[in-house]
Amino acid sequence: MSIPPPPGPHQPQDPYQPPPQPGPYPQGPYPQGPSPQDPFAAPRQPHPHDPYAQGPYPQAPYGAAPYPVWGQGYSPYGRSSVINGVAIASLVLGILCFLPGVGLVLGIVALAQIRRRGERGRGMAIAGAVLSCVGLALWTLMLATGGASDFWQGFKEGASGGAGSSFSLAKGDCFDVPGDSFGTDVYDVDEVPCSGEHDAEVFATIPLSGSVYPGEDKVVDVADDKCFTLRHAYAMDPWALTEEVDVYYLTPTSESWSWGDREITCVFGNVDEEGTLTGSLRADESTLDADQLAFLKAMAAVDETLFDEPEDLPEDDLAGNRAWAGDTGDVTAAQAAVLGGHTWSATVRAPMAALVKDMQRSSKEWAAAEKASDADAFYRHYEIAYEVVDGDTTVTAREALGLATTPPDYDDDSGDAGDGTGGGDGDGGLDV
Repeated sequence: MSIPPPPGPHQPQDPYQPPPQPGPYPQGPYPQGPSPQDPFAAPRQPHPHDPYAQGPYPQAPYGAAPYPVWGQGYSPYGRSSVINGVAIASLVLGILCFLPGVGLVLGIVALAQIRRRGERGRGMAIAGAVLSCVGLALWTLMLATGGASDFWQGFKEGASGGAGSSFSLAKGDCFDVPGDSFGTDVYDVDEVPCSGEHDAEVFATIPLSGSVYPGEDKVVDVADDKCFTLRHAYAMDPWALTEEVDVYYLTPTSESWSWGDREITCVFGNVDEEGTLTGSLRADESTLDADQLAFLKAMAAVDETLFDEPEDLPEDDLAGNRAWAGDTGDVTAAQAAVLGGHTWSATVRAPMAALVKDMQRSSKEWAAAEKASDADAFYRHYEIAYEVVDGDTTVTAREALGLATTPPDYDDDSGDAGDGTGGGDGDGGLDV
C-alpha cells in the first residue's frame, strides 16, 4: 500500500538546504500552487539554484535558540609572553656604562628568570651583560691608569665653571661679556685674544676661604681693599693706564658659591661701560726687560709716597704736609741712588743719568719744603720738586726705555679711588 504525495506540485530537493523536518506548520510562508488571483497562471517551479526560492526551513521547537551559540572568550594560546623587566634594566645599565657591575649581575639574573618563566627579553639580557662587561673592563683600565681621577676632575671643573664660565678666568685673560654693557651681572664670558678689542682684562684673582658664603657686603669689601692694590703688580707702568681704563671686579654670589666659585676676579675695563679696550695692559716681570723693571720699580716707590699726600691743605695742616714732604724727599733720594747704581744699556745710559740728577735736585726741594715756615714757602718748594715727577727728563728716559710717554691726569687719577666704585656709580662690583 502506497501513501500518496501531498497535494501541490512536486518540488525537487534543494541540495543547499537541510532535509525537511516534520512539523505542525506549513513548510513555507505561502502554499505552493496557483495563485487564487490568477486562475490561468501555471504553478511556479522554483529554480533549484534560486537563492530566493521558498523552501522548507527547519522550525526550532518552542523555547529553543534558532542559531547555535559560539563562545566569545579569547584562546590563551593567542597571548604573547611578557618582556622580562630585569633584562630591560640590564640593557639600560649596559648602554649607560654607569654601573657595569650591577648591569652584569642583572643580565645573569634576567637569563635565569627568562628560562624559568618563559618570558621574552633574552637578547636584551645578553646585550646588557656584554655591554656591562665592556664597561667593567674600561673602568678597571681607567682606575689602573689614573684616567678615572682625571675624568672626575674634568667633570667637576665643567660643573663648577668650565671654559666660558665667568669664574674660570685666570690672570692675563681677556674676554667679552654678552650684551652691550659691561656694567651688568656676568654669568658667562667669551675669551678673546688681548691683542684685539675686548671688554676686559683680568689682572688678579683673590681666593676666598670658608665653606659658607660670607655675604655680598663682605665680598665687596675684600674686592675694594685688594683689587686696587693688586693692579700695580700687573700694570707696573701707571702711565700706560689711560683715562679710559678703570678697575672692575667679578664677585661670587650665593648661588655661584654653591657651585664652587670661591674667588674674586679683578679686571681692567673701559670707563664707558659700553666701550672696549685694545691691546694688553700687562707690564710685569713676564713682559718687561731688566732696564724697564729697574726704572718702574724705582718710580713706583716714589709714586707710593706721593699718593700718601695729606688731604688737608698746608694752610690747614702745615705740620702734616711738612712731614709728608720729608718722607717724599728721603724716598726720592734713595731711588735716585738705586737708578744711579744700575747698569743701563747704551741707549738708556745718558737719559737715565739726566733723570737721576733731576731726582737728586727734587729731593733737596722736598727737604726744603719740610722746613717751610708757612704755607707759601711750602708751595714754592713743592712745585719745583713735583716738576721732576713728569718733567722732560722723565719723559726722555721713558722714551729711551720704550715705555709710555704721556703723563697721567693726576687730577682724575683713580689710584686713590679706594671707595670701590671701580667704574663709577658703584658698578665696579659685578656679580657672577
